[in-house]
Amino acid sequence: MNMAEAFVDLDAVAHNTVLLARAAGTAAVMAVVKADGFGHGAAAVARTALDHGATWLGVTSPAEATALRAAGLTAPMLIWMYPPTETFDDLLHAGVDVSVGSLPALEAVAEAADRTNVVAQVHLKADTGMSRGGAVAEEWPQLMAWARKFELAGLIRIRGLWSHLANAETPGDAGLRRQLRAFEAARQAAVTARLDPTITHLANSAATLQLPQTRFDLVRAGLALYGIEPVPGRTFGLRPAMTVRAQVLLTKRVPAGTGVSYGPDHVTSRETTLALVPLGFADGVPRQSTGRAHVAIHGVRCPVVGRVSMDQIVIDVGDLRVRPGDIAVMLGPGTDGEPTAAEWAQWAGTNPNDILTGIGARIPRRYGPVR
Repeated sequence: MNMAEAFVDLDAVAHNTVLLARAAGTAAVMAVVKADGFGHGAAAVARTALDHGATWLGVTSPAEATALRAAGLTAPMLIWMYPPTETFDDLLHAGVDVSVGSLPALEAVAEAADRTNVVAQVHLKADTGMSRGGAVAEEWPQLMAWARKFELAGLIRIRGLWSHLANAETPGDAGLRRQLRAFEAARQAAVTARLDPTITHLANSAATLQLPQTRFDLVRAGLALYGIEPVPGRTFGLRPAMTVRAQVLLTKRVPAGTGVSYGPDHVTSRETTLALVPLGFADGVPRQSTGRAHVAIHGVRCPVVGRVSMDQIVIDVGDLRVRPGDIAVMLGPGTDGEPTAAEWAQWAGTNPNDILTGIGARIPRRYGPVR
């Protein structure tokens, strides 16, 4: 094996897709495979999800969209971020739907449709309260009026209307209720503008699993697709898909009072064995987890001691019998004593998305069960 590697269990992705499709009811499922499939490999995850109930793919950038098309993925696909200079020609030729949340972007898409003689499939995005992408309510009448004009000119088709939720984890949240009302207002504005989007979508992973009023025609599954439970305190039966592990490179027996790593910020309090593991912050081990994180060796959790370095961490294994070549598991499903991505997120003061997408590119991905 390599010094470090990440196993991606596509059976887990399949299981999660089936679970999400069941939860979605009559709504279709979009597999969100941005950021290289949350670090799992976009093409492999996309194929698996499409084989097990997903019918759409969601990505962020033009490069992500065209890469999936080049890999042979022909499923309907939505892109929602692009630079102001984007021409859209390649995206239209590739049959990629485009999210639009401003009049300049709508005009650019219509111009591309005119140049390429390809009718652009557009999803209008409404900003319902997150203050990120999308048009605010004051912009809806003008944006939708121009969308209707471009439709009548045969340049675009308003295929979808969508927005994104700030907090789908708490069903009783007042902000959630405001967003639902705002989204309904956006839908009514589309009717007033004589638009007829066939796909309305709002639900993310958490909403898919617990907010049926948000599912509409399509749900967008991101974090849950990879097996991370999206609602704190609730479990829905998802299976984490990624395991990150590395070989122990070196062990040494040291006395009490031995400094470890830079500073040193850590000094051993007793005689113990230290193990060197080739995972560092360049590989996705968050520096903020220093002093809190653990890895599993022989199924036993052992603390990471001293500062996390770029390429390595030091593990205090105590009197556990550990030798070079033994396996240290950074994260996994948690079924064999190893920490999970959710635990790493707690140690680092972040979210599991950050942990998964942070697993570095120099760690090769292996597909299949851990072996």
